Amino acid sequence: MARFAVRRLLQAVLVLLVLAAVLYAVFYLAPGDAARLACGPKCSTATVAQIREQMGLNDPVYVQFWHFLQGILAGHDYSTGAGTLHCAAPCLGQSYRTGDLVSHIIAERLPATASLALGAMVLWLAIGIGTGLLSALRRGTIVERLLTGFTLVGVATPVFITGILLLLLFCSWLQWLPYPTYVPLTDDPQQWAWNLLLPWLALALVEAAKYARLTRSSMLETLAEDHIRTFRAYGVREGAIVRRHALRGALTPVIALSALDLGTMFGGALLTETLFGIPGLGQQLVQSVQLKDLPVVVGIVLVMGLAVVVANAVADVVYAVADRRVVLT
Repeated sequence: MARFAVRRLLQAVLVLLVLAAVLYAVFYLAPGDAARLACGPKCSTATVAQIREQMGLNDPVYVQFWHFLQGILAGHDYSTGAGTLHCAAPCLGQSYRTGDLVSHIIAERLPATASLALGAMVLWLAIGIGTGLLSALRRGTIVERLLTGFTLVGVATPVFITGILLLLLFCSWLQWLPYPTYVPLTDDPQQWAWNLLLPWLALALVEAAKYARLTRSSMLETLAEDHIRTFRAYGVREGAIVRRHALRGALTPVIALSALDLGTMFGGALLTETLFGIPGLGQQLVQSVQLKDLPVVVGIVLVMGLAVVVANAVADVVYAVADRRVVLT
C-alpha cells in the first residue's frame, strides 16, 4: 500500500509540472505584451521596456519558466521602485492591476470556495448514495419509480434554475431563510452554515441526481454477481449482504467520481457563487480574465488543477483501500 501511495504521489507531481508548463506557455507566451498589460495603456515605450526588464521578459523562455517554478517553490522578490517586496513560497506572481500578490488574493477567496465545495459534497453524497441505495433495494416498486423520476429531474435541471427556485421558495414565499450573505467560518460558524445552506442545496441537488443513478446501477450490478448469490444460498441475511459486501463494491466508482467532482468544484461553481454572492475563486477568475490580469488567472487555474490532482490522488488511495485488487495493478 505504501508503494502504491508513493507512486500515485509521484504521478501527481509530474502532472502538476506538466500543468504548470502548459499554463505558462498558454498565458505568458501567447500573443500580446505582458509588460504593456502590467504597465497600462498610457505608459511610454521607455517605461514598458524598463518593466519588461524588471519582469525578466527579455530572458530566454526556459529561464523565465525556471524563475516561475522557483517562485512557486522558494519565493520571489519584486521591485516596487521604493524597495523590494518579498513574495513567500508558493509565490504565484503579482497582479497587474492592483499590485497585490496572487497568493494573497487566492488565500482571501479560497475559504469561500472551499466552504461551498466541501459542504455541498457532504450533502450530495448523503442524498445521492441514500437515494440510489433505496432505489436499488426497492427495484420494481413505486418507490423506485419516484426516485428515478427525481434523479431525471435533477440531472436535467441547471444549477442556476435550482438556485433561483430555492431562493424564491425559502427566501421570498415562505420567508424561512434570509437571502444568503457569505459569513466566514472564523467569524460566526452558525451564520456561516446558515447562509451557505441554500448554495449547498443548489449544488447538492444537481450532483446528487448523478450519484443516485451511479449508486443504483452499481448496486444492482453488484447484487447480481455470483458471490452475492452464494451468500444468499448459504442463508446470510440480506441486510448483512448489503452492508458488508454489496455496498462496499458498489461505492468504489462513487469514490473516484466524488474526488473528481470535488476538485473541479473549486473552480467550476461560478454560477452558484455569482447567484448567491459568494466571493470565491470563480468570481475572481472571471474578473481577472475580463481585466487580462494574467498572473491572477494563471494562479487560480493552477490552484484549480492542484485541487483536481490532489483529490484524484487521495481517491486512488481510498479506492485501493476499498478494493485491494487495485494495488496489484
